Amino acid sequence: MPGGAQWSDRRSGVHATSDNPLGAAHPRQEAPTDLRLVPPALAAWATAAVALEAPPGWVTGVVIVCVVVAGGLLATQRGRTRSESQPRHQPQLSHRPNHQLEPSHQPEPEPERQSERARARARELARQSQRGGAWQGRWRSWTKVSVAAVLLCVAAAAVSGGLHGADLRRGPVPELARQYAQVTAEAEITSDPRLTRPRIKGDHAAPTAILVNAEVRRVEKPDGTAVETRTPVLLTVDAGARAVRERQGGSPWLSLLPSTRVCVTARVVPALGDGDRIAAVLRVRGSGPPRVVGPPSDTQRFAGELRGGLRAATDGLEPDARALLPGLVVGDTSRVTPELDEAFKATDLTHLLAVSGANFTIVLALLIGPPGRAQQAERRGLAPRLGIPLRATALFGGALTLGFVIVCRPDPSVLRAAACGSIALLAIATGRRRSLIPALATAVLVLVLYDPWLARSYGFLLSVLATGALLTLAPRWSSALRRRGVPPRLAEALAAAGAAQAVCAPVVAVLSARVSLVAVPCNLLVEFAVAPATVLGFATLAAAPWAMPVAKALAWCASWPAGWIADIARAGAALPGGGVDWPGSWAGALLLASVIAVVVLVGRRLLRHPWLSAACGVLLLLVMVQPPPLTRVITGWPPPGWRFAMCDVGQGDATVLAAGDGTAVVVDAGPDPVLADRCLRALGITRIPLVVLTHFHADHVAGLPGVLRGRSVGAIETTGFEEPLDQAEFVHRQAAARRIPVTRAVAGERRRTGALDWQVLWPPPERAPEPEGPNDASVTLLVRSAGLTLLMLGDLEPPAQQALLRSPAGAGLGTVDVLKVAHHGSAYQDPELIRRVAPRLAVISCGADNPYGHPAPSTVAALRAGGAAVLRTDEDGAVAVAGGGERLLVARD
Repeated sequence: MPGGAQWSDRRSGVHATSDNPLGAAHPRQEAPTDLRLVPPALAAWATAAVALEAPPGWVTGVVIVCVVVAGGLLATQRGRTRSESQPRHQPQLSHRPNHQLEPSHQPEPEPERQSERARARARELARQSQRGGAWQGRWRSWTKVSVAAVLLCVAAAAVSGGLHGADLRRGPVPELARQYAQVTAEAEITSDPRLTRPRIKGDHAAPTAILVNAEVRRVEKPDGTAVETRTPVLLTVDAGARAVRERQGGSPWLSLLPSTRVCVTARVVPALGDGDRIAAVLRVRGSGPPRVVGPPSDTQRFAGELRGGLRAATDGLEPDARALLPGLVVGDTSRVTPELDEAFKATDLTHLLAVSGANFTIVLALLIGPPGRAQQAERRGLAPRLGIPLRATALFGGALTLGFVIVCRPDPSVLRAAACGSIALLAIATGRRRSLIPALATAVLVLVLYDPWLARSYGFLLSVLATGALLTLAPRWSSALRRRGVPPRLAEALAAAGAAQAVCAPVVAVLSARVSLVAVPCNLLVEFAVAPATVLGFATLAAAPWAMPVAKALAWCASWPAGWIADIARAGAALPGGGVDWPGSWAGALLLASVIAVVVLVGRRLLRHPWLSAACGVLLLLVMVQPPPLTRVITGWPPPGWRFAMCDVGQGDATVLAAGDGTAVVVDAGPDPVLADRCLRALGITRIPLVVLTHFHADHVAGLPGVLRGRSVGAIETTGFEEPLDQAEFVHRQAAARRIPVTRAVAGERRRTGALDWQVLWPPPERAPEPEGPNDASVTLLVRSAGLTLLMLGDLEPPAQQALLRSPAGAGLGTVDVLKVAHHGSAYQDPELIRRVAPRLAVISCGADNPYGHPAPSTVAALRAGGAAVLRTDEDGAVAVAGGGERLLVARD
């Protein structure tokens, strides 16, 4: 029977992929991927991004044109549908003697000689023609409706973007910002307060500030008039040193909850960046407590209590776990140190520190069980074990979603995470990844219309790209890996990490101007720890208000996987070849996308050759690890027998004195921990008997964590003049955390380790006059190593340089082989000192294009006039010196 044959064919297609000889227990035949909602979503995305800054006339014109054209298309389509639905004219029929009805225009009967086969062929051609005409009609109808839908979405996005953009331009605040006016304003807090990251500006660290997003509800102008408004702004508040060290017990500004109303007196200035959802910046001077005029809402107070309980439960953990757990659970990164934050950025693990869809997916998976069985009677998870039916499970999932949004704050990023996380979970839960593309497009469309600023958000772009990759590329790549013998779980993990990295890497390169080579391995290594850390973290969050001992026990259990995640991030960031510098532009992103496409195509071919794939893997591992012996053979850095090396750390100082195999004395640490650590790793230094910090300016001590990272350090020696105070406290905190003793250097001190010995020439004992500043208190060393003499002047200014020549320790100072020029080669040098030491080689540590003009041309000229060769790190990179006596060897990295 024809019908039965067709049914049999369909059934065999449904069960073709089943391993069961009786067929699939839950057969499902999926249609091709439905992409009809993708064009409207992309069009609305692009329109919203443009409309935010477009003039009102442009927005109005776009809306009118789109609505009129879309209405015309829908009207013509409706008229065509009506005409097709009306009954067609029936032809006249004539009666025949044999009572057969035939159309009046029917042609004469065909000759009897025409075969039945010819008549059947004619009927088939007629049916095909009819189907082709119907298909063309449906195609034209679908095209009109699709174009109309795109135009209507464009109109809606233009309206939403135009209105949100107008919020930044209306009201008195933007005008007051252009006047840099001093105002008194009442504002409602809309985000959690956060501390700015420490930044190094020359010899000092930029003051740390507290940033708070808010909405100005009432502003009092300088003339005394008060105006009601609703304008989004950014509050910046000076933070005290205590707030920098510790969030709890620090500035009271850090304890403010969203929805709290405060009254501030501040100077209004224009927003620094274009395209932000901030109309102005209110700079609040002083670190006094905020003046609260309205308490937070009950919902925000409850969420704040939960978050505070989580922080309290993690107080006794190791520093890394203590910092990471609140970030993994609710996106609270207040305890994450800049060093750990840089490690997560270098390994592309920052998505773990933000509220992401992955967190939400893990929690919902705990409720419904293994995602692949979510729609089956034999499903697992907490819900079926507790006897909760599917509909009630859906209600519990909705309540969990609402709680997630409340606790993590209903910010656009949280809403985005909830939406994308739900889509990703639904995709793997139902096994219908193809049908979830329309769901992703719908989420993008709704979120962009709700908050057009997301259209300009890199975080939103990365979330959509990652979710899309998990829905489209990852299943195909996973299947390909399984066909080549890779275990299913490993294949899914590799495919998911690789697909997300492939589509997100170009955008990340625009943001960081760097491409991580360790991102995929690090994401794979932390994947099995993310779920237990997140689940235990949420359990800690729920238990803290009711049973703190239980919450602390859960937090201790969660600290193990959280610590593993931090260790992986630090280890990946520490690899010398873990990343490659890349152009931070959209042209660079396009180039990287092309490179990734080529790598994927080549990789597909390499998978067919296991030995060749293994060789490429080993080569990539060597590039990332860069073993010092192999690196020395290939690059020649560091040179054999090197005695002294000046690291390229930008505008700062960091010098390494070789004291044996893998051992060195480090003088100053530079301004950047990453650069200091990278230099020491390239030199192969694992043991440091002494770190000498010449003075406490930030460009000499801020990189200390990088020097101490993963190395055995015996002691830290500093000057006795502890200014600036905050930088001196920073050094003492770093030393105390690692139980490293801190001593004071004084003139006349002599030390020796291995073939290296040195003498402290400056500063003088306490009875000498106080220096005029930290520079004049710099520790000055005369170093000897295998016949090589080196004078290191720190940042001594001319008065101190002259006093050094007159002091007992410096009176016998003579010629040296190498001079570390004082104060990055500034113009303030004592000519007599340069003539006295008459170096053969002068090295200057300075940053490229620094704002101070270091090194000064006059200083370089004076050194060269005295017969010295001059090398500078801004042009020559890191410098290493070997040899001694008459033979001086210099190498540059």
